[in-house]
Amino acid sequence: MSIQSPPPENKDTLAGFAYALSAYVIWGFLPLYMKALAHIPPVEVIAHRVLWSLPIAAGVLIYQGRTGDLKRALKTPSMLAMAAVTAALVSVNWMIYVWAIGTGHALDAALGYYINPLFSVLIGFVILKEKLSKLQGAAIVLAGLAVVVLTVDAGRVPMVALGLTLSWGAYAYFKKSLPIGPNQGFLLEVLLLTPFALAFLAYQAGMGVGHFGHGGTDTLLLMGTGLVTAIPLMFYANGAKQLRLSTIGVMQYIAPTMIFLTAVFLFNEPFGPARAIAFPMIWAALALYTWSFIAQKRAA
Repeated sequence: MSIQSPPPENKDTLAGFAYALSAYVIWGFLPLYMKALAHIPPVEVIAHRVLWSLPIAAGVLIYQGRTGDLKRALKTPSMLAMAAVTAALVSVNWMIYVWAIGTGHALDAALGYYINPLFSVLIGFVILKEKLSKLQGAAIVLAGLAVVVLTVDAGRVPMVALGLTLSWGAYAYFKKSLPIGPNQGFLLEVLLLTPFALAFLAYQAGMGVGHFGHGGTDTLLLMGTGLVTAIPLMFYANGAKQLRLSTIGVMQYIAPTMIFLTAVFLFNEPFGPARAIAFPMIWAALALYTWSFIAQKRAA
């Protein structure tokens, strides 16, 4: 039995735009926050992201009066199994992202999130047997060529970008099979990850190597990871319900563009000839994809 609510009317609302814009802007500024935690191991940061997201997500669900959906999900083995898959994928995505920002690979992170929509189209074509328009096909080929340019220049595959693309694309794919609302699904994922987060933090405390409680700034920043994790995810979930897919499709480029600008102008990451070729190729691919996407939605 599906726990999802009926689909909303397919139109844009001011509230939906405000929710989605807030989510993307927070995600766009997130590298600045994570850069301040660069001296802390990524696993420790992820453990705190999980732990401090739990009370926020639970509080929102209690306020909404939707805890019954979560209780039913906890009693459904198939739903728990799917939630375990999505929880694992989102934690991998978080891990790669935190590591990338902390080690000077923010440009690679931006590239990964730029490529992600095209990867989702590819998943739909290969796995779901969805039809691919000529423009969408051209966009995927152009993005693939951009990855080839970066691979040839660096002598290795851009693992950060592809890791973020694959993990988030797979997360989105499996998330569609989770018959529960977005806020309930996020809390369920966090609940499943919490025992692992607590076990790791307890191990760190026993070894005396944790950063929490050993400095006011680090402690506050680690506690704040719950806010910067849970709030934009829930803003996005509520915004997506009140916007057309074509609107969300265009707005999703806000965050990687902000990450790109932050990496180049604030983090001073090198933007060499290969990236000067590859990124315009990605932008052109996204322009083709967006044009095709909007045209299809208007026709429908």
